[in-house]
Amino acid sequence: MPLLQLSLEINGEPVETAVAPYKTLLEVLREDLGLTGTKHGCELGECGACAVLVDGQPVLSCLVVAAACEGRRVETVEGMAGRDGALHPLQAAFADLGGAQCGYCTPAILLTARKLLETNPEPTRDEIADALSGNLCRCTGYNQIFEAVEEAAARLRASR
Repeated sequence: MPLLQLSLEINGEPVETAVAPYKTLLEVLREDLGLTGTKHGCELGECGACAVLVDGQPVLSCLVVAAACEGRRVETVEGMAGRDGALHPLQAAFADLGGAQCGYCTPAILLTARKLLETNPEPTRDEIADALSGNLCRCTGYNQIFEAVEEAAARLRASR
């Protein structure tokens, strides 16, 4: 089967790669580009572990054919920290408040929460829960995750 040339932007950098037409965005990110922060979960779009941002919107990368991302902007957890290595306020809050347990679901939750805070800088607990409802975590009761998002929101507001 012939490969397709794929040009897109990943974490602010232009990327060109050849992909099989059936490969998912998840497979290309992990296997072809070495961006392993995006996790394989259920591969059915139910757990949310594979969520990334495509053109600023959360998508389940296990359900997206990579070729459909031609010319688009993809953001993974590897792109969240600043170029100087400083953690994004969400990452710092998760670390400070124990929002990550095993860490498997954390990359997708961080990206989904970042999108929430970009559109709603003062979310309520219910709004946070709703925004993260597609991200399953088996290690926590979600309270530490919600507290970390609330803390990050406060830190982001204070920095403005």
